[in-house]
Amino acid sequence: MQEKVLNTQVPPGRIWQDDVMNQEGAIYGALLGGAVGDALGLPYEGLSAARAARILGSPDRYRFFFGQGMVSDDTEHAALVVEALARSAGEVQAFEQALVQGLRGWVLGLPAGIGWATLRACLKLVLGVPPHRSGVFSAGNGPAMRAAVIGAAVSRQEQLLSLIHVSTRLTHTDPKAEYAAFAVALAAYLHKTAPLDGGVFLEQLQSLLPQDPAATELLVLLTGACQHALQGGSTLAYAAELGLQKGVSGYAYHTVPVALHTCFKTPHDLMAAVTEVIACGGDTDTAGAIVGGILGAGTPLPEGWAQRLMEPDLNPGGFKNRARRAALAVITGQADRQRFGRPGIRVPRNLLFLVIVLAHGFRRLFPPY
Repeated sequence: MQEKVLNTQVPPGRIWQDDVMNQEGAIYGALLGGAVGDALGLPYEGLSAARAARILGSPDRYRFFFGQGMVSDDTEHAALVVEALARSAGEVQAFEQALVQGLRGWVLGLPAGIGWATLRACLKLVLGVPPHRSGVFSAGNGPAMRAAVIGAAVSRQEQLLSLIHVSTRLTHTDPKAEYAAFAVALAAYLHKTAPLDGGVFLEQLQSLLPQDPAATELLVLLTGACQHALQGGSTLAYAAELGLQKGVSGYAYHTVPVALHTCFKTPHDLMAAVTEVIACGGDTDTAGAIVGGILGAGTPLPEGWAQRLMEPDLNPGGFKNRARRAALAVITGQADRQRFGRPGIRVPRNLLFLVIVLAHGFRRLFPPY
């Protein structure tokens, strides 16, 4: 694959407008697609496929709060990554510093439902532990859930590798977490210019991952996912083959192959893919966010889905602003230092979110079982 390398030193008066618009569109699509997948999947999180269907029905509309959707840490982390790209213009060390600042502010806003590894790492950052020592040994989904927007934002695979490494190691040090996150980012990177092709993806991934047993394990899993999808098998059946009959776990080597199976199978239909992966149960918000983020980088979202996100900041307008500023910064090489969003609304918003989540948990105590 011959890739187009953008000149990141072009002065503002001579910016390649088409490149900015294309990059902005890919970032915006990844953010919005991920948010929709996250919001659709959130009410189903932790339920088996069978019980989710009995309690909630099909994930064909938002079921979080009277037909409205809200997003979880999956979308919040993707937004933090885009903000860090804007503040750093894609320079790796500056990106790390900006993401550290973002994660500190995020965890101090009292978010609900944080993964244990991510929580420990973020608290270490708050306490002043340096970034190269903040991560914990875990192969959870945290890095993968914020990876698609990196693939949507950059134009060189070398930069993709470096940014994923930094984004992952801040919270997770198990190489499996990094390899899985890179697979997600590479899928979004490829899909933003052409429909995701499993064969091309696997060839690229194999050439970029190191010779490592953990990398080989992931390649075997993704090869199986691709073959199963091309044969027309359902994602639910593929998940069952992995032993995930009770739902997709939060282990990256479970979630990412299942999510990519759906992307290989239905690269042209974002909503069909998101719906199919959520129907597998388990870590549904993260799986939905990953699928939506990958396909959103290159597949338009159907009208209407974006308008029922009950979020004061992480909504289409907020995503558009972040995407525009990140695309401009990455392409021109000029960092954007202005503030993003409204930090003052984080705590009250998170408290409302927690109340609704607790209400969902209370509902699950009752039939149907």
